Amino acid sequence: MRDIHSITNVAVAIGAATISADNTPPAVALAGYDAAEIVLAIGVGGITFDGTNKVEFKVTHSDDDSVYTAVTVSDMLGLSSVGTGGIIKSLIAAHAAAAVYRYGYIGGKRFLKLLADFSGTHGTGTPIAATVVRGRPAFAAVADQA
Repeated sequence: MRDIHSITNVAVAIGAATISADNTPPAVALAGYDAAEIVLAIGVGGITFDGTNKVEFKVTHSDDDSVYTAVTVSDMLGLSSVGTGGIIKSLIAAHAAAAVYRYGYIGGKRFLKLLADFSGTHGTGTPIAATVVRGRPAFAAVADQA
């Protein structure tokens, strides 16, 4: 088995919680790394999602952690399209089982943010968590995070 532990680092993009309203996304710094993978974990939907009552996951990026712009399909891997505002995943139909999704980021900016953008009425929250796995460090080995 090969070691990826020494060449990756994980940052919280959305803290694990059951949420029913927009999160305040932290800036995930990518400086010192040449690769990033967004890992999005979604539990069973708290409601039956539809075109009005939905959650859209939007990725924005920045060079200066001040001005953020939406990613496009050319900034991402694992997607055939990116929606307006950087939408990489939309919950617009029943989400009856927990699932994990991953998306590669190749946009080249220094900072990323991931917003869970809630629309409509969400009387019951949905369990959500997201991380950014940073890889290909400029200096290895990466410190343990245990």
